Amino acid sequence: MSDTPKHPLNRRLFLGAAAASLGAATLPAQAQSVAQPFANSTEFETPTTPTTQRANISSFRLLDWQDYFADTKKGAILVDTTSRALHFWSQDQTVYKLYPTSVPLTDELTRRGKTSVIQKVVNPPWTATAGELERNPDWPKSVPGGSPDNPLGVRALYLGWPSYRIHGTHDTRKIGRRSSNGCIGLYNEHIIELFDLSQVGTQVLLI
Repeated sequence: MSDTPKHPLNRRLFLGAAAASLGAATLPAQAQSVAQPFANSTEFETPTTPTTQRANISSFRLLDWQDYFADTKKGAILVDTTSRALHFWSQDQTVYKLYPTSVPLTDELTRRGKTSVIQKVVNPPWTATAGELERNPDWPKSVPGGSPDNPLGVRALYLGWPSYRIHGTHDTRKIGRRSSNGCIGLYNEHIIELFDLSQVGTQVLLI
């Protein structure tokens, strides 16, 4: 990033232009076209409209790990719920990744603070929490792993907080939106990459 302008305003303009030029090329293929309603989603979202499509916004700002972590031991994940983006730094700091995410629907469903990855699961099964079933009595109680109806997608990083995950999603409409019941969602292609880069013990900070 040696060519990045030093002046703060010019830097923001530069990064915004870079994100705009790179974003479409780096997004998963199915996300580059308008996603169709995900009829079997256990999130039971309404079909997208031009208004909701405009709400799919993530802010791609490059950040420095030193501003958030004392070190990068076992890697570090920063989830910015305001900009709807996830940042990853490898332990040796040679790898930096930036992904668009979905975030919780409301502040009440959002948990912030420090935790860590405690388990990595391929094709995770989904089980509704008591709170989710109370709010959505028509939801299924569980969905097996590997099912196209599973809202956790193809990979999940289980966090130190019960029932909180960083996971994939088959419903690409959710990314860049307030659309989850507490978890952080990524495109399946992105969670596969993050899954391979992270490890049990990777630091996680939600802000």
